[in-house]
Amino acid sequence: MYVRHLSIGDFRSYPTADLALEPGVTTLVGLNGQGKTNLVEAIGYVASLSSHRVSTDQPLVRFGSDRAIIRAAIVRDERESLVELEITPGKANRAKLNRSPLPRTREVLGTLRTVLFAPEDLALVKGDPGERRRFLDDLLVQRQPRWSGVRSDYDKILRQRGALLKSAASILGSRRGRRRRSSAAPEGVDPATAAEEALRTLEIWDEHLATVGSQLLYARLRLLRDLVPHLQEAYREVSANQSEATAVYRSSLHEEAAERVATGEVPEVEELRTMLLESLSRVRDQEVERGVNLVGPHRDDLVLGLGPMPAKGYASHGESWSFALGLRLAAYHLLRHDLGDDPVLVLDDVFAELDSGRRERLAGLIGDCEQVLITAAVPDDVPESLAGRRYAVTLGEIGDPS
Repeated sequence: MYVRHLSIGDFRSYPTADLALEPGVTTLVGLNGQGKTNLVEAIGYVASLSSHRVSTDQPLVRFGSDRAIIRAAIVRDERESLVELEITPGKANRAKLNRSPLPRTREVLGTLRTVLFAPEDLALVKGDPGERRRFLDDLLVQRQPRWSGVRSDYDKILRQRGALLKSAASILGSRRGRRRRSSAAPEGVDPATAAEEALRTLEIWDEHLATVGSQLLYARLRLLRDLVPHLQEAYREVSANQSEATAVYRSSLHEEAAERVATGEVPEVEELRTMLLESLSRVRDQEVERGVNLVGPHRDDLVLGLGPMPAKGYASHGESWSFALGLRLAAYHLLRHDLGDDPVLVLDDVFAELDSGRRERLAGLIGDCEQVLITAAVPDDVPESLAGRRYAVTLGEIGDPS
């Protein structure tokens, strides 16, 4: 699999731009702020419908424009597909595949698969649990695009259930004399009756959360089981460190269930659903008191370790980089194994962050990838063994290949 051509309009700093690509290594060289990362960001957006740099679409649209356009020609098994995306903040984005409009944008997922490593990935090791949850869920979607819909459904359930919990907390608070009258029971409605109705409705949303949440949790646990062997091998190869990389799933389920999951066990979906319902029952009073969702995949974490020590807080800067890189390389090899062909590997300003030893080891590990896209501030950042086509990017202008 490789991207043959990229065309963008009003995307980031570019009014228009076209980039011809081919299999092998392509490097975009330019100082910071010249626009090279914008190009690989557009390719990543085609694969994931999200940016690795920002959480919303608004910054992707050039200032003063209403929308941005991305077109990518993708070759797989000698057949070419054309993906066209229209990004319109505040409105529904639109997508075409081979010039045919799609009813839902996410139906393009799976046409292109990428694994992107960027300086922001250090947060996988040093950052909050949300970074690691996103890593798992994004990889799930790359592996099987249908999980995009499951994630969307789960997020909607969380919003609805969270609003109900806040309402119940407010009503019960007003009964205890707290000053939360503005969102308490409607005038003329007995607070006790309103509270009972809110709690009955909450039981329905418990069922929804447990049904969809168990599916997402099951998929994450299976993914992690398949990913860890690749992670351990990739970390050893890129770091030359004898410590073993580990990844343990820390669940928000009740203690007995969480311990089972932490050992690497993958219970069936129906059993996980039962565990979630029991866990929700155990924290019901706390949830209503605080007005927040306390149990579910959105509260879980992936605990990364080196030998007996947690990586977060104990790993050196170099070890943290190696771990983050190991996670991305593990994702690459897992997708390669699953799909039978290579996803596109994108390395965004990575080599400047690595010492010479890690640079050379990384270069040796990716030499056989079908397509590698690299951005670098200066040519010397990229090892000579990755010589290939190079473009100079200056103030949003793409030079001729060299």
